[in-house]
Order: sequence, then structure tokens, then C-alpha cells
Amino acid sequence: MIKAVHGGGGRGMWVIRASSEIDTAFAQAQAEATSAFGDGTLYAERFLPSVRHIEVQIIGDGTNVTHLWERDCSVQRHHQKINEIAPAPHLPPATRAALLEAAIAIGRACGYRRLGTVEFLAEESGAFHFIETNTRIQVEHTITDGNHRH
Repeated sequence: MIKAVHGGGGRGMWVIRASSEIDTAFAQAQAEATSAFGDGTLYAERFLPSVRHIEVQIIGDGTNVTHLWERDCSVQRHHQKINEIAPAPHLPPATRAALLEAAIAIGRACGYRRLGTVEFLAEESGAFHFIETNTRIQVEHTITDGNHRH
């Protein structure tokens, strides 16, 4: 996958499935990134075709960091989250624990001092990959209580 360094919302992001697509995808991603963000710098990363987008909220005082649990942000349209479910449904307990600890470790490593959101991609196997940390609590989407039963 080729992505814009200063991108967001799926703009400047192209999946490459064959080596013959590299030149075209690179040119298109660069043009889109330049137009949308004023910077055509790109990077490449491994494409993960079937993952869940899991966010962990953290809070730190510069020394201590804790989590405010996780939510599943996989329901998206055009790479924009439209629904978040908390807690993340059907997330194996071991994966949940590892994600929460990873988010805390990231916060501790940088002496985090504020509220924040640590984002991951989680594979069905339990493996997960860090995406980014946003220095705010992201609340711009509908959040559904995954524990609610009818």
C-alpha cells in the first residue's frame, strides 16, 4: 500500500496488488496527496486485507498512563469511521489485554500528558499493528454500547 505521509481519510492511499501497478499508483497517490495536503511525500507499508480498526483511549499525567478501554471503529465508508462500538465485540480477551497494554506502553514511552487515542489494526489471528496516536479523545462518531442487549 502506498500512502501520503501527511494524508488522512483515505486520500493519497492506494493498494497495489501487482508490481505492474506501482508506477501508476505512485503517480496517482502523489498527485492526490499534493492536491489535498500540499505535500506529495509518500511511504509504503504492508497491505492487510482483513483487519479490524481498534482504538484505545489513554490518559496520562507525564508519568502515569492508563487506558479508558477500547472500541471497534471498523464500520467505515470511504476510509471514514461512521460507527464505533465499545467495547469491541467478539475481541478475544488475550487480544484485548495486549492492545490495552500496548497503548499504555506507547503512552509511557513518551511521557504522555493528556487524553489521547491510540489506533491499531487487529488481525483475526490476534496479531495487531500500530497505526497512529492522536492527541485527543476522538468523539466525532456515533458510539454504540456493545454490551447493550435487547
